[in-house]
Amino acid sequence: MTNHLNEATERPTVIAVVGPTAVGKTDVAEHLALALGGEYVSADSMQVYRGMDIGTAKPARDIRRAPYHCIDLADPGEPYSAALYQRDARSAIDDIALRGMVPILCGGTGLYVRAALDDWEFPAGDLVTPARSRLEALAEELGPVGLHDHLAAIDPASAAHIHPNNVRRVIRALEMAEQGASYAEQADRFSARVSWYPTAMLGLTMERTALYERIDARVDAMIDAGLAAEVAGLLSAGYREALTAAQAIGYKELVPVLEGECTLAEAAAAIKQATRRYAKRQLTWFRGDPRIQWLDVTGLSDAERTEAALKLLESSVPELVRRK
Repeated sequence: MTNHLNEATERPTVIAVVGPTAVGKTDVAEHLALALGGEYVSADSMQVYRGMDIGTAKPARDIRRAPYHCIDLADPGEPYSAALYQRDARSAIDDIALRGMVPILCGGTGLYVRAALDDWEFPAGDLVTPARSRLEALAEELGPVGLHDHLAAIDPASAAHIHPNNVRRVIRALEMAEQGASYAEQADRFSARVSWYPTAMLGLTMERTALYERIDARVDAMIDAGLAAEVAGLLSAGYREALTAAQAIGYKELVPVLEGECTLAEAAAAIKQATRRYAKRQLTWFRGDPRIQWLDVTGLSDAERTEAALKLLESSVPELVRRK
């Protein structure tokens, strides 16, 4: 097999399929993998967790159309970051290309997409942060303004980027300063959108009413598939804190049901509302990236979506479009 290294960068060319939740990214990415000889790299911050399957729309092994990477990497109670994802996703992408296959990154977690595909270096402290508890104690002692003043004395450029009330980011900037890195420089690189891999980015979109209908149908299907039982199992395994985290949509809403505080119908309605809001945030994030080629898939069948996606890819990565 030929490994797909770009001659200019000696890094593999990647196809990325992005967009809001429930728009049909997985189906398109899997069909592209079939058409192009590719493998699937998930860019979903919740699919990295083992045992969180139904609520993250993680396809069962027996229905996957291509090999999957970057799922089931950590237990729900285990810290996992964009920096860890960058390491794991790039390892998968490079391995896929070296075996002569096409890496197809697919997901809706914008930060993870950029961590994998953009020239953005995480400090070592993003992997392990032994200083964090000490800095959190310092924040308690000094208060938000005092902590921000402390950062300004050490790294004024980074302090200028962060509001004093954003204590979490001030702590992050202090961590980076202690490691000899700069939050301000990292932020500037993030704004620049410089690609690490040559990438063809496809953004799927859909008429809003149709997307919301798909979201509602997906939530109903998750409930019918046993999402409450999945949550109950994770609670019994001791993962309550992970399930009630703000980003755990579909899980945190069901915890009160299992604890007798609300009905399943009320929880389903809350999941639908939270998912619609999340889809709007995803669209806002991805629409800020001029590299994305957008494809409106409203009313299209799986075959029509794949055909349209391949046509878009022909203009940007013709060397990868090898129709069968």
